[in-house]
Amino acid sequence: MAEKRQASGEAEQEEKPEAKAEPKHETRRPERKAGRDENVVFVGKKPTMSYVLAVITQFSDGNDEVFVKARGRSISTAVDVVEVVKKKFMQGLKCEIDTDTEVITDERNQKINVSTINARLFK
Repeated sequence: MAEKRQASGEAEQEEKPEAKAEPKHETRRPERKAGRDENVVFVGKKPTMSYVLAVITQFSDGNDEVFVKARGRSISTAVDVVEVVKKKFMQGLKCEIDTDTEVITDERNQKINVSTINARLFK
């Protein structure tokens, strides 16, 4: 009779459909792109204060220097960012500014000169 119980127990186990294990979704931090420094703020089309906040956040995270970079029409916004940070938020900062020109080829294979600015803010 013990054999009958075991056989019936095995049969019951076989009849039950096995629950498929749900794939577990792991939360991963996105991998950093190579060459991207955390202490660089790229200025674009957002309002000036967005970039000012980004620069101040970098300094409050412990960085001793922050680079503010921009190209083309965003250069004036980058200069505004540097001046607001220096005059309103962190009066003791020093600044080194480097300008350059990049040659870019557009979709019509024409070469275009684009001005760039790289401002180094440091304590």
